[in-house]
Amino acid sequence: MAEILEKSQARQRLRSLGEALDSGALQQVSRILNGGLSPSDIAHLLESSPPRQRALLWNLVDKNLEGEVLQYLNDDIRGYFLSKLNAQELASIIEDFESDDLADLLQQLPDTVIQEVLDTMDEQDRQRVEEVLAYPEDTAGGLMNTDTITVRPDLTIDVVLRYLRRHRSLPPMTDSLIVVSRRDEYVGVLAITKMLVSNPSATVREVMDTDIEPIPVTMADTQVATLFERYDLISSPVVGEGGKLLGRITIDDVVDVIREDADHSLMSLAGLDEDEDTFAPIMKTTRRRAVWLGINLITAFIAASVIGLFEGTIEKVVALAVLMPIVASMGGIAGSQTLTLVIRGMAVGQISGANIGWLLNREFFSGALNGLLWALVVSVAATVWFGDPLIGAVIAAALIINLVAAAIVGTVLPLFLKSRNIDPALAGGVILTTVTDVVGFMAFLGLATIFYG
Repeated sequence: MAEILEKSQARQRLRSLGEALDSGALQQVSRILNGGLSPSDIAHLLESSPPRQRALLWNLVDKNLEGEVLQYLNDDIRGYFLSKLNAQELASIIEDFESDDLADLLQQLPDTVIQEVLDTMDEQDRQRVEEVLAYPEDTAGGLMNTDTITVRPDLTIDVVLRYLRRHRSLPPMTDSLIVVSRRDEYVGVLAITKMLVSNPSATVREVMDTDIEPIPVTMADTQVATLFERYDLISSPVVGEGGKLLGRITIDDVVDVIREDADHSLMSLAGLDEDEDTFAPIMKTTRRRAVWLGINLITAFIAASVIGLFEGTIEKVVALAVLMPIVASMGGIAGSQTLTLVIRGMAVGQISGANIGWLLNREFFSGALNGLLWALVVSVAATVWFGDPLIGAVIAAALIINLVAAAIVGTVLPLFLKSRNIDPALAGGVILTTVTDVVGFMAFLGLATIFYG
């Protein structure tokens, strides 16, 4: 109930802020921004505002809140605001950042600026950040936070509790302590909930859990997300060579990965970047979209050239020009269904060499059965429409061919693209549409040429 009330109050404050902006009451806007909204709400407001209004709001944000707000912004908008700050301003903003969040932020800056910022930090903080920066941001090493609490297996629970009480606070998302050897090698985890109900004289070794596998530092972030989802993890240790503990990954960072992957898959279907700013300036938006439109234009010319090969047949049988889009559209939709299914299966790790044969077989027969069903429907409709049973038979055969081809290509194409290190979500749709258009037109017009001469 309290959470619902809090969300309702936040929405009310956002409405009040919008009214204050419209009326030009900047003092009221500043008061609401810095006194009533959380950093995540401020970030959402900035992302939902056109450029001029966004710049005005950012200037009104309290300096003490800027760092927290930056953590919630998408990369595109955060990069813009970062470009306006010098190294000294950055250093003051990032003072309380965790190492993984700081590494994410620094990776958007030029190398020279990164070094300037690192030079302003103390030795311990700089070492932690540099350790995270040493790994690609899409790996476990890039996600991990080096701020961990470790204990030895030979300590008693009582000693561990007294040790924890000496801390002013625990790192966020601390659901367990990491047990390591004297050489900092990972041994197991000690859940705080279990520690609190254990005999104070028991040793950590007697209470700890050794069944939890650590995450290799080189593991891809998507695989990390899969592990967290599968085992309902809140945090997990990260190890390097020889099992040496390097840090830990927490659920808040994994949620970011899941969201970024979902955004990437959705935006890639249209050839857009997952960090595309909804309110980006006209020229910036135009440039980003122009490349994808150009690629699609090339594929459209390929399909058009196939139609051009049968120009004479189309002139003889005008009905072909009317019915052509049906064959291409049905193939495109059928192929997209299979493509989406396979890309999703690959993303969640369900597709492998052991089951791809079964999947291909299933999609082939599914495409054939759907082809037969809708070929019958379209054949009857075309025959009644144009009074020509032959045109109905031709489009029926073309439809079956195209739906089977769409199913096969939709299954095989993502795997082929992945093997060539090409993102299937980005390139799959364009290639698939081109193939189904070409096969559909070729089958339909080719058969018509054979039967109509």
